[in-house]
Amino acid sequence: MAEIMLELRSVSKTFNPGTVNEKKAIDRVSLNVRRGDFITIIGGNGAGKSTLINAITGVFQIDEGEIILDGADITGLPEHKRAKHFGRVFQDPMLGTAPNMAIEENLALAYRRGKRHSLRWGITSRERAFYREQLRQLELGLEERMTQKVGLLSGGQRQALTLLMATLIRPDVLLLDEHTAALDPKTAEKVLKITEELVRKDNLTTLMVTHNMKNAIEYGNRLIMMNDGRIILDIDGEEKKKLTVEMLLEKFSRVSGSEFTSDRALLS
Repeated sequence: MAEIMLELRSVSKTFNPGTVNEKKAIDRVSLNVRRGDFITIIGGNGAGKSTLINAITGVFQIDEGEIILDGADITGLPEHKRAKHFGRVFQDPMLGTAPNMAIEENLALAYRRGKRHSLRWGITSRERAFYREQLRQLELGLEERMTQKVGLLSGGQRQALTLLMATLIRPDVLLLDEHTAALDPKTAEKVLKITEELVRKDNLTTLMVTHNMKNAIEYGNRLIMMNDGRIILDIDGEEKKKLTVEMLLEKFSRVSGSEFTSDRALLS
């Protein structure tokens, strides 16, 4: 049996408790993520997808439950102490990079994260050669533009760079929070292909939140569907390979007792 990399035990989170705006965003969620799993997470607006990612990374403390990473209890750890364990790419291509710094300087920040800093900032020729080789695998020509400021890149180029930065030092878990949602379809497809290649190359344990049902089915070895803060479907292996959008909608209706109503997911 595959080793468990990440475990959530009855995790709950309520925002604005005791007020008219009270919202139970995660409701007793339990989940075992095996080492090397590539899990896609889908659900309607307010299903709890992004809240789940924020709970894992410590953006806020959960109300109850436990979060176990590679056998260690990280439930009480603040966000900055968890950061070294996770690579994260956000929906907004403007996040995750420093726009006024060069491509190679952004890569150096990611590469040196968590390492002891010296008084010398300069990028060595050995580092530069390493960054060029890493950029080449993106097939975007960025290895020839390493001194260019990141703010001048397109959204797709920037998101691909952020992906590379998130995996430059192998994370325990890679977390992708709708990381192609802000991109046009053609660019999104390119970034997803890069994602798949990076994940496969290093067998990265990955959670990918997406609003796109086709992408949720096409990518990864396992699919989770959330509704009202709970995991209502967990589809793995051969069953996932045979899955279609129609089958997924039928399963959702049967388990939840309602129709799937996210136009954003259905129209993607």
